[in-house]
Amino acid sequence: MILVFVHGWSVTSTATYGGLPDALPAQAALTAPGLNLTVVQIHLGSYVSFQDAVTMADVVRAFDQALRDALLPPGAPAGTPLPDFSCVAHSTGGPVVREWVTRMLDTGAGLGPSPLRHLVMLAPANHGSPLATLGKERVGRIKAFFNGVEPGERILDWLALGSADQWRLNGRWLDYDPMAVDLYPFVLTGQTIDTHFYDFLNSYLAEEGSDGVVRVAGANLNCLFLRLNETAAAVVNPHPHFDAQPAAALSPDGGPRTPQPPLAFGVIPDASHSGDSLGIMGSVTPGNAAAKPVVAEILRCLQVDSPAAYGARVAALSALTDATQQAVALARPDEGQRHSQLVFRIRDDQGDAVNDFDLYLLGGPDYTPDDLPKGFFVDRQRNSVSPNCLVYYLDYDVMARLPGAHFGLRVQARPAAGDGFVGYAPVEFRTDGAGLAVALRPNETTYIDVVLRRHIDRAVFRLGAVTPAPLDFKDRKPSGTDVDTP
Repeated sequence: MILVFVHGWSVTSTATYGGLPDALPAQAALTAPGLNLTVVQIHLGSYVSFQDAVTMADVVRAFDQALRDALLPPGAPAGTPLPDFSCVAHSTGGPVVREWVTRMLDTGAGLGPSPLRHLVMLAPANHGSPLATLGKERVGRIKAFFNGVEPGERILDWLALGSADQWRLNGRWLDYDPMAVDLYPFVLTGQTIDTHFYDFLNSYLAEEGSDGVVRVAGANLNCLFLRLNETAAAVVNPHPHFDAQPAAALSPDGGPRTPQPPLAFGVIPDASHSGDSLGIMGSVTPGNAAAKPVVAEILRCLQVDSPAAYGARVAALSALTDATQQAVALARPDEGQRHSQLVFRIRDDQGDAVNDFDLYLLGGPDYTPDDLPKGFFVDRQRNSVSPNCLVYYLDYDVMARLPGAHFGLRVQARPAAGDGFVGYAPVEFRTDGAGLAVALRPNETTYIDVVLRRHIDRAVFRLGAVTPAPLDFKDRKPSGTDVDTP
């Protein structure tokens, strides 16, 4: 087995791998004698870390060339297929390899033949990191994230919560069946905070439900996509919290989409994002490999060679996640353990972004913000590049206390319909007995695409008979009637 290591962003030394590249072959010889590993390291960070102009697409093309330079014999003709290989990727390295899969192997109808057999992602920022929005200069000072090296602006844009690239990549992966082309993806992440990296001016480095950089819900490849369309004829009952103003109903378009079958995901005990003490990768040495749970889990992943074996890994890692989070709950009873991340995108039916809006989460049988359980809310971020994208981070175990699992949301966008010639009506989505899992799942990210109807008054454009005198329409008022055009 050829094993390629892909590190996280802005790394300038192979020391970031710790002893993992040496520990894996040595431990495999002891615990998996049939698993022969040849380690090939691809040093992405050595030439792109400091350039603001470098994009994820640039990195993917360079990664593809590096693979060909390292894995093909010298002088191999153009078009020579890559030999089979497997990857261990850390942090931003996970999205790098997933982007490579999409850009190089996607046929338009799914995945084509893949030389990549196993993709083991350690603490990957598959759904971004809350640190990325802090600004390049400040993030560059956070050793836990970028090992003290200032990152490039375009990669930070990719990593920012709710980025358009995350919508695109994660949405596209829902259309893939990796096992059909013998590609087996795994996510292993931690939920331990290394106090060595504390920054008391930045709460994200000690955020509950994370490893100090990446949220558990932000690493998990299992995610949910839900599109909600405004339904013209349906109106939900008004309630006093919103001045009894009725709202148009939001209806799911085809129901939620999730990876099928579920993808392998495990929370590793006593693992943080970085560092030589608890880092999920950087703390491993050949001497302590037998005592590091992540080493055994990586080796078990690399031995998967069939969909049946993959399904067994999915179940085993799910059990490991439950055990790890239960242990954390006993050690830190005041901290929420299972969290959910909600990524909202607000657009209208013409495809235009709606940037000016208020978004409310609703709970209880009356669907009001007042009935949400105390302590459910952890964090809120708006994407600075795409301000129509808003990310909420919630304590799932607190949200699960909602009576009858009544959960919903309300969007009030501006300009409001009726206030002028164009605008948007308030809209609401309610689970109405369908259960919390329609929109919210533990340790996962949900992408909710809200599509509003753009109300256009008929007075915006009129045709009339020819008149003897010019028609002055400078002070025309809205008619109060919308155009029929959808």
